[in-house]
Amino acid sequence: MKISLYQRLAITLCAAFMIMASLLIWWSNSLVQQSKYQAEQKLHLHLAEHLAHDNPLLQDGVYDKAALENLFHTLMLLGPAFEFYFLDTQGNILTYSADPAKIKRQKVSLIPLKKLIEQPQKAPIFGDDPRGINTSKIFSASPIYQDEKLQGYLYIIIGGEIYDSIFSQVQDDKNLQKYGAFVLASLALLLLLLLVVFHYFTRPVKELAEQMQALKAVQFDQTQVQLKQWGDSNYGIDHNEVNFLGATFNDMVLQINQQLSLLTENDRVRRELLAHLSHDLRTPLATMQGYIETLAMKGDDLSSAEKQDYLATVQRNVSQLKRLIDQIFELAHLENGQVTVNLETFAIGELLHDIMSKFTLKTANKNISLTLQPQPCQFMVFSDIAKLERIMTNLLENAIRHTDSGGEIVITVTHLIAEIKVSVTDNGSGISKEDIAYIFDARYRASNAIEDNTQHAGLGLAISQKLSRVINSELMVKSELGNGSSFSLSIPLQS
Repeated sequence: MKISLYQRLAITLCAAFMIMASLLIWWSNSLVQQSKYQAEQKLHLHLAEHLAHDNPLLQDGVYDKAALENLFHTLMLLGPAFEFYFLDTQGNILTYSADPAKIKRQKVSLIPLKKLIEQPQKAPIFGDDPRGINTSKIFSASPIYQDEKLQGYLYIIIGGEIYDSIFSQVQDDKNLQKYGAFVLASLALLLLLLLVVFHYFTRPVKELAEQMQALKAVQFDQTQVQLKQWGDSNYGIDHNEVNFLGATFNDMVLQINQQLSLLTENDRVRRELLAHLSHDLRTPLATMQGYIETLAMKGDDLSSAEKQDYLATVQRNVSQLKRLIDQIFELAHLENGQVTVNLETFAIGELLHDIMSKFTLKTANKNISLTLQPQPCQFMVFSDIAKLERIMTNLLENAIRHTDSGGEIVITVTHLIAEIKVSVTDNGSGISKEDIAYIFDARYRASNAIEDNTQHAGLGLAISQKLSRVINSELMVKSELGNGSSFSLSIPLQS
């Protein structure tokens, strides 16, 4: 059987409340009783002394049992709350005023008597009750002397049997019972109010626990559970700990669901990328397999020129396959964040001229104009030269591949406030509005390939975008289908 937090708190509160109430009642009764005994004993502290001095039978220390019994009887009629006993010097009871059948002791201890006589300020002091073996009572006592010789003690019990009987009847009075019932009802009402307060403050915790259980039942799918908004004022202060815990839990659930959605989307993208890349890998492999099988089966029947042509084709496909694999590893390396940035100051113009020189033959064969504006480019920048070279190489390869013969490619360097913007603009085929949002996805090239005889793998733009973010930049694109494209990124100037 599961017990909720409120039930545990309620049980604990009830138990603690009953224990505290019992202790309080016991302590209060003990304090009242102790105060009552102290007051009564101090009030009658010299009663025995006055009786001993004022009574002729005790004044001279003369002991007459019959006379004392008559005296004690007379005193009991005058003071029914007292019991009178005459003790010898050893504490033996010689005569008394009580009913003989009710006397249980024949001797009482003299230690309390002597203590009260010598130290009356320590009241209440309890002495042995002759009517009970294990009971004690407050008393008044006085020594009895004859001349200078101690004859015994006058021992007066305060609150004797008659007093106890009447007091017991008073305690059974209906008014006292009503008062006791009122006190108990007040305590019960206080307990009820405390339970209501506990319920009020523990209800949000219960709701939060139920919400957690509901989310667990649906595998933490937030779309299937209506999350409670913990920022309202249903439970008093907006910023109490329970509301803060609930709001934090909601944020955590949303964050987890977003991460799960992102992981699901990444998994889907990776699967698509793997499918497209497997196609790109399969094409050169199939070509190589075909030519190699032809050389193996018909090698003797082929001329030397045909063999060279076949081997050249195989070599081109091997180079294309190697480049694709290299780009796959490079992309994986960038996605894992295992990249070291080496920042340095260098002349951007020199770098761009070096990169352009690598494409001189390729642009000449395709009759494409490649220029740099402005020509005297003297800007000093602070960046990673190797990564910037890789980005510009990818952009130029992409521009040359999509620019027809007789086209034009322009590298433009624009001076901004604290940085420069480098743009690669061509007048080639351009990109449609539908595709422009996906060109930096790794799978874009595989699904939108331009079939030609150049060696390219289709991951250049994805790699370039990731490299630009590594050097704290962002690769931007402007393009219109049929009117060319312009790729640009910003590079900080030397500080």
